[in-house]
Amino acid sequence: MLQLFRRRSARVATLAALAGGVAAAGYALHALAADEPGTDKIKASIQKMLGGRAEVKGVTKSPLPGLYEVNVSGQIVYTDASGRYILNGELIDTRTNTNLTEERLAEINKIKWADLPLARAIKWTKGDGSRTVAVFSDPNCGYCKKIEQTFQQMDNITVYTFLYPVLSPDSTVKSRQVWCSADRTKAWRDWMLNHTALSGNGSCSTPVDQNLALGQSLNINGTPAVFFTDGTRIPGAADAATLERKLASLKK
Repeated sequence: MLQLFRRRSARVATLAALAGGVAAAGYALHALAADEPGTDKIKASIQKMLGGRAEVKGVTKSPLPGLYEVNVSGQIVYTDASGRYILNGELIDTRTNTNLTEERLAEINKIKWADLPLARAIKWTKGDGSRTVAVFSDPNCGYCKKIEQTFQQMDNITVYTFLYPVLSPDSTVKSRQVWCSADRTKAWRDWMLNHTALSGNGSCSTPVDQNLALGQSLNINGTPAVFFTDGTRIPGAADAATLERKLASLKK
């Protein structure tokens, strides 16, 4: 039980911070569940409060009577039947020691792997490459560099890296330099693993802007974000054991 409370959440800390964030782009790769009957007023009330700063994508009953789950741009908050009160936190089932909020976040943010534009990603393979992941990374992100090191510890893996420069203008410069390199895979890994300085002016055509729009549509609020072939994700720099468990579960 304590582990659930200690676990660092990838959710936005407050509804105000969420509302001030980037709203989802005009398209999405995942399906949205229909609202529960009779929840239109709740949805309208919360959307009015948010204005155009974020989108209320759905409202449904939670397992707790009288409490409703609200999907706000891919994040979950809770409200009462009137939509007046907002509870921003995690709902935990103490009988099963299950974080219900995390489970629902995984469900509503699930993507369709086949829709990922892998041609816009940097690809490298180790071993037979039979286990595949995609990761959205910023070249100036310390945790992204950490997960690149973690990938090196794993065998039989294929990694698709989407350049996702969200930390600073310099991140965009570096992303363009990587993509425009003669060997972009080598340039990316040399920079992330060995801090080898990037060169070139990054003046070629790159997918950086498209990747940013894609990441926003997928509700990627931080880097790294790792996606698996079943459409689920792990935000942050997961360790090798966590990644191995997830990949092993996909074979079952």
